[in-house]
Amino acid sequence: MQLRLVLALVCLPGVLGAQRVSFNKQIAPIIYQNCSSCHRPGEAAPFSLLSYQDVAKKAKLIAAVTASRQMPPWKAVPASFPYRDERRLTDSEIALLQEWVKAGMPEGSPADKTAPPEFKSGWRLGEPDLVVEMPAAYHIPADGADIYRNIAIPLGLTEDKWVTAIDMRLTARAVVHHVLYFADPVGKVHERQQEGTEPGFAGMRAGGASVPLGGWALGAQPHFFPEGLAMSVTKGSDLVIQYHFHPDGKAEAEKSLIGLYFAKEAPKRTLTAIQLPPVYSLFSGLDIPAGEKDFVIRDSYTLPAAVDAVGISAHAHYIGKVMQMTATLPSGETKTLLHITDWDFAWQDRYFFQDFVSLPKGTKLEAEIHWDNSAGNPRNPSSPPIPVAWGEQSKDEMGSLTLIAVPHEEADLNTVRRDYRKHTTDRARERIMKDPSMAAKVQALLAQ
Repeated sequence: MQLRLVLALVCLPGVLGAQRVSFNKQIAPIIYQNCSSCHRPGEAAPFSLLSYQDVAKKAKLIAAVTASRQMPPWKAVPASFPYRDERRLTDSEIALLQEWVKAGMPEGSPADKTAPPEFKSGWRLGEPDLVVEMPAAYHIPADGADIYRNIAIPLGLTEDKWVTAIDMRLTARAVVHHVLYFADPVGKVHERQQEGTEPGFAGMRAGGASVPLGGWALGAQPHFFPEGLAMSVTKGSDLVIQYHFHPDGKAEAEKSLIGLYFAKEAPKRTLTAIQLPPVYSLFSGLDIPAGEKDFVIRDSYTLPAAVDAVGISAHAHYIGKVMQMTATLPSGETKTLLHITDWDFAWQDRYFFQDFVSLPKGTKLEAEIHWDNSAGNPRNPSSPPIPVAWGEQSKDEMGSLTLIAVPHEEADLNTVRRDYRKHTTDRARERIMKDPSMAAKVQALLAQ
């Protein structure tokens, strides 16, 4: 009798724990906060997670992919500095999902019910200050090579504005590899709008005196810049959208809506970007033999002035594997800014730091990228593997990490930009000296 009582008391906490876990009380807040923004109609995810019925149907799958940390799609592992809007579940949240599934997915008491999130406007950041639309649909054929297409839209701005976020709503998401945004301050690029029967013009150059405004890639979420930071767009500017289309066997038509969000006042400091290696490793000898399991490229750059790091992003194609950027301070201490151990071409994002990261003058930034071109890489698009070199097609490769920063002192902005341009030029010259044929390739790219 006493033994049975002892066993009952030992088992009781586990039983009560299983009974306490319910969708309405514990699970719904996890799902609604971390999953529903993508898992809803019109977004990238293949099914909705907006109700108990939705989640219960996929409960075992959810438990498996969260336990493996495949979902939510947050590729950055914990680094030296925390990120804003992190979608990484805690160990306790993952354990709750596991426990809920083992308990039979109880819905729980109606009194504990959590209302699903509302997405009234369809825009993930709320209603934009300005919405513009492509002048006409661009038609992507079912098959063929990847397409780079620039489509310009006059913004109609009568005064200067400062963009703090951009979002877009695609109509042919499956064939859009990535998008880059530019502002043409002259406002003349739209006059090149028609080449052949389709809107826009071809190439990887946006035309005019274009100013980069960021971009979008599959898996990326729109973000506001931290308070007080924005990108200038002068009155009369065109918005140029540079699409990289990847035909997937079905003819598609893309006619995007683009939402722009404006800051209320001009920022006091100006954003700049430091990409390592420059031009997505164009000058780095990116030539990966078939079967090579660990092909590595590295680059480093020493800051000529103190900056505050705002965020960081990475880019590669299918066979990218590991991406890392570190900062070695003048004191000798090394900090990790971004580390991705299992790169996935399908999930690319920008990672904004919770707080500005102070990097003194003399800090050494080091970037390291690994590619896996072996048959053992499940993401390798070629079977058997083939040699892969730098190129613009999806089955080619690129690779870089980009630090988004603001100088401590606005007066140092030109110093940083000039010095980084010199770094890029030096890398180009080094590469051309090793391989004179690169000169023609660089010229052809810049002439587009």
